[in-house]
Amino acid sequence: MHLPEHLQSIWQQLGIAPEVLQQKSLCVFEEAAELRDVETAADGRVWQLTPAAAQAWQAMQAAALSDGIELKIASAYRASSRQVELIERKLNLGQSIDDILQVLAPPGCSEHHTGRAIDIYQPGGPIVEEAFETTCAFAWLSQHATHYGFTLSFPRDNPFGYVYEPWHWCWQLRS
Repeated sequence: MHLPEHLQSIWQQLGIAPEVLQQKSLCVFEEAAELRDVETAADGRVWQLTPAAAQAWQAMQAAALSDGIELKIASAYRASSRQVELIERKLNLGQSIDDILQVLAPPGCSEHHTGRAIDIYQPGGPIVEEAFETTCAFAWLSQHATHYGFTLSFPRDNPFGYVYEPWHWCWQLRS
């Protein structure tokens, strides 16, 4: 896959080598064209998903709740520009780009750009931490999420070189 020209300059500014695309077997994702508000965080941030992913999320969230499991969104749609801000913040804190790319995708390569990826948490539990795998929410998702079209994107030892992310689930288009 080829890195689009507009991303080449952004990657260069961040110190990301173009070879990372092939080395990590990454995809370049189109940003979502249509988004729907699905949840508002306690701090007022509005989480958005594509209409189809939003419908699947709300159905899955309702089903989990009927089983006594509350699921909430910690992150959803994220523009490439926001991805740049997150990486710049970590660089400014002295983290190396190699370390950053174990936990954040390069701009253009995050499933969050698609409007189909969500980071999930259970109120009172860990948020975007590996310990999420010990929650009832993770157990429920492991058993039921695929029924709603959601899959765990970054299991242990994933081919993309990202850390294990039991909280990160992506709705997959069904044909």
